[in-house]
Amino acid sequence: MHDRTSLLLQWARRITGDANLQLTLISGDASFRRYFRGGGLVWVDANPKTEKNHEFVRNAAALHAVGLLAPEVKGVDYEQGLLAVSDLGDTQLIGCLNDDNVLAWYGKAIALLPRLGAVELELEPFDAAFMARENAIFPEWLLGHHLNLSLDETEQQLLDEMFACLTENNLAQPQGVMHRDFHSRNLMVCGGDTPDDSRLAVIDFQDMVMGPLSYDLVSLLKDCYVRWPDEVIEQGMGHGFDTLNRAGLLGGLDYASFRRHADLTGMQRHLKAAGLFTRLYHRDGKSGYLKDIPRTLGYVVDVCHQHGAEHPVLARFGDWLQRIVLPGLARAAEARRAGEPS
Repeated sequence: MHDRTSLLLQWARRITGDANLQLTLISGDASFRRYFRGGGLVWVDANPKTEKNHEFVRNAAALHAVGLLAPEVKGVDYEQGLLAVSDLGDTQLIGCLNDDNVLAWYGKAIALLPRLGAVELELEPFDAAFMARENAIFPEWLLGHHLNLSLDETEQQLLDEMFACLTENNLAQPQGVMHRDFHSRNLMVCGGDTPDDSRLAVIDFQDMVMGPLSYDLVSLLKDCYVRWPDEVIEQGMGHGFDTLNRAGLLGGLDYASFRRHADLTGMQRHLKAAGLFTRLYHRDGKSGYLKDIPRTLGYVVDVCHQHGAEHPVLARFGDWLQRIVLPGLARAAEARRAGEPS
């Protein structure tokens, strides 16, 4: 890792012509990217073995083309996995949100969705094969590695039927360009500190695909890192529906159908995210996301209750989640706390 820091510094000095340039580490993230600041730019260590640098550069240009604010790529070395991008500051949307302003900020974020959904790019489809890869993360990492659960035949069939229901839902709704990680940590507040005097910039967009247009909206409103009251989610869903509908992106879908689609789409995302959070811990040594799992699975339980009458498999899965998985998570968290040095 230290060798890559040196590699990035030497490249940055060569790009800028400043032999004395110093870089300051800003942060890493849930991937293996690291961000540094220096000389008025942000410098990114994005190892080409793991990071989608070609997609990042392509998608950045496409976002700019439709008038969305996003990092501007100033330089790139694809072979080494090094990028220089414009500096959008340090203010993530999540740090600006409170009970009084969340709807105003979310309204500003929702206003970006029609342009995002209509970006002109040839992107990988969020199809059944793609979802199958994502859906495997929850049983492998959360149930297997984290809880050491061995599923019997009935439990495996329950998961298979549940994921089939979610996959069918995602394919049966209006499609468009999907950011795939549209939430308050991936939106930067630029130019001011209130919704009225600032702009929101989109970051972390290298994983964009073609998929359900409800996905980014539910990612925003049912955030894995913060939970807002149900009234906020409901108002945001209504506003998101109106915004996408006025843009002509929903093909005449009514609100009740849209909301049902969005809830089940969110469930598929949240199961994947809970699995990813445990993978980050067991595979990558990053424990900071474990605390977000109960909140994330709380959304799943809610959806199972809300839509279990229409989709009985969700009612059965929600019951199993509450009987087996959530208590197992609590025991694992307690065991981990007991094993930490005092």
